[in-house]
Amino acid sequence: MTGYARAQGSDERRRWVWEARSVNGRNLEIRCRVPQGFDRLENPARTAVGGRLKRGNVSLTLTITSERQSKPLRINRALLAELGVLVEEVRKSTGAAAPAADGLLRVRGVIEEEDENEDTEEAIAILDKALTATLDEVLKALVAARAAEGKALAKVIDGHVVEIEGLCRRATEQAQEQIGTVRARFEGQLAEIMERVPALSEERFAQEVALLVGKADVREELDRLAAHIAQARTLLAEARSDNPVGRKFDFLCQEFNREANTLCSKSADIELTRIGIDLKGAVERMREQVQNVE
Repeated sequence: MTGYARAQGSDERRRWVWEARSVNGRNLEIRCRVPQGFDRLENPARTAVGGRLKRGNVSLTLTITSERQSKPLRINRALLAELGVLVEEVRKSTGAAAPAADGLLRVRGVIEEEDENEDTEEAIAILDKALTATLDEVLKALVAARAAEGKALAKVIDGHVVEIEGLCRRATEQAQEQIGTVRARFEGQLAEIMERVPALSEERFAQEVALLVGKADVREELDRLAAHIAQARTLLAEARSDNPVGRKFDFLCQEFNREANTLCSKSADIELTRIGIDLKGAVERMREQVQNVE
């Protein structure tokens, strides 16, 4: 199922954004991208996605932006004092002029960025907790987006089930109308068997008759199709209760297609064959939509 969600958060030092996208997929595949130095969040993020979703290709991205351009600066006074002593010694021994203050400040290490203890365990734990809370928000929004699409898909799939049910009803009626055709074909094939020389044994004769009868009777396939339709409606009801049914529905479509194929192979007239082909088309259209279901 497709969906997109975005959630953001911030503290006094930085802003962050979680983005989550999902597209259709038979299984659950997760791609997680986090900034350098935040790799510790990747596995918990994957676990959080797996706890909420069962199917789809999911991309999860974390972006972090600093709220300020640089850290506060401080003077390394110990180094500056040491430089002052050395400069005075050089000035006395050579007579050179004393350097200006800005020259001393340009010496590497005299001016440093302050370390505000951002890397302490306590600070990291606080930040991770905030990032995880925002991750939870974006996943809730993604699930809601997929659920909204699921409701729309449920209506589409229900329409396919209604179409399949109508075709099965037509197939049942046509199967009743073809009894005369089947009977005439059966009688002709049976007469051919009876006239064979040498005559068939009783066992072989029974086998041939059973084979002819089996080829002509599509009631079993129609009964199974009716059962599959009932199961499809049960799965749609479960989906409306937010239960994952995608894999079950995918398997059910395979069973629908199997019965439609058998119906076509057993058909005794062209009209029933056409209905069987239409049935296969309807099942395939439903299967394409089922691939999008959680």
